Amino acid sequence: MNPIDETRASALADFARLLANLTRPSALVELMATAVCLLAAFGLVRLVRGPHRAADSVWFGRRLYDGVLFPLFALGLALIARWLLREQMAIAVFALVVPILASLVAIRLVVRVLRHVFPLSGAMRFFERSLSWLVWMAVALWVTGLMQPLLAEVAAIQLPLGSTPLSLLALIQGAISVVVVMVLALSLSTLIETQLLDGAVDNLSVRKMTANALRVLLLFVGLMVALSAAGIDITTLGVLGGAIGVGIGLGLQKLASNYISGFVILAERSMRIGDNVKVDNFEGRITDIKTRYTVVRSISGREAIVPNEMLITQRVENLSLADPKVLVTTTVQVAYGTDLDLLMPQLVSAVASVPRVLPDISPAVQLSAFAPDGLELTVAFWIGDPHNGQGNVRSEVNLAVLRTLNAARVTIPFPQRVVRTIDRDDGAIDPSHRVDATSDPAAASAVGRSSGPERAPPSSTAGPTPAP
Repeated sequence: MNPIDETRASALADFARLLANLTRPSALVELMATAVCLLAAFGLVRLVRGPHRAADSVWFGRRLYDGVLFPLFALGLALIARWLLREQMAIAVFALVVPILASLVAIRLVVRVLRHVFPLSGAMRFFERSLSWLVWMAVALWVTGLMQPLLAEVAAIQLPLGSTPLSLLALIQGAISVVVVMVLALSLSTLIETQLLDGAVDNLSVRKMTANALRVLLLFVGLMVALSAAGIDITTLGVLGGAIGVGIGLGLQKLASNYISGFVILAERSMRIGDNVKVDNFEGRITDIKTRYTVVRSISGREAIVPNEMLITQRVENLSLADPKVLVTTTVQVAYGTDLDLLMPQLVSAVASVPRVLPDISPAVQLSAFAPDGLELTVAFWIGDPHNGQGNVRSEVNLAVLRTLNAARVTIPFPQRVVRTIDRDDGAIDPSHRVDATSDPAAASAVGRSSGPERAPPSSTAGPTPAP
């Protein structure tokens, strides 16, 4: 009998022995021990999390049992229980529980990490489902004892790659090691980024740059370790590095430029998370700075994905680079003859009472122009939260100004026009016939249709009288 047949026969015998042990009364004790392990794992996760319900995370999940810690604690307790019961009875249930919990830990770790790194990617959802099916199929093969014969068959398949043949099993193991190392690198970088940015209110740009640099470093180190684990000589990657350099120089220069520009923006802190900027006629608040692009959110809720290269090469207005305070102005007209010396202090006091107007910088009221219909006043005030909008605070200030004018009985002038009619017979102007266009629009419209442009009355002499 060849080794593969011997492995297959031994696996079938082990599976038959497992089925026989599951029918024994000791299996009930193992089931009770498994239930105790699960309850204890849930209690440990709740104890570690504390009384405050945290947001959806890799370790705790949304409902405690859908994170990584619950199956991880359950696996540790199950291993301890199996070690304690091994001397008293034949192990059957724990032979199924341990690989199932180990598979659940692997699936939860990979899925949770990928969801946090790529939250909106549809391809990641397909990868998660495919990975779950593959892991559960591997568990089924392991429990039934068919894993060893299958691995022996796969190892017998040799693939001619260059001068050295490589088995299919080695390729699969290398791919698995790459996935495991990359997931660990991503999970570690995600954990570091969460710790750096969680609850931080200062130096957000430096923290973001540090998190991005650590992620790139961990991914690079993880890739090198994974390639070494797969049996690939790293020294042979010089040609690949040259090809990547040529690709960046020819086709990936925009991508590389955006990537480097992101680190430049974070390093020099010319634009930070929370700044109010205006770029390419789009004004909003920077909500996130990625390695390739920057997210700018406007007051209306729209978000613009701006490439980092554009923020470096084009003119960008940063409204809060040195100071988040912003000057806002509004205008109002009052009638001629108004006592401005008495009115202007009242307007300053009314504007200063608006909640969002900064009290440390006093508002100002200035006589900006002598308009045709009244005196034009400009009201200037400062706000410290421009990300909350300017139209709403301007409306509150206008309402405060209007209430002050009404209380002081100050008239807001409206446009007035005087129209003179012309006698069509001799061209003389009738000064007694005047129509106020504002007070009587209908009459003004009728006059406008029947009257012509005002001109001087004709003179009795058009020039000097000639001599006889």
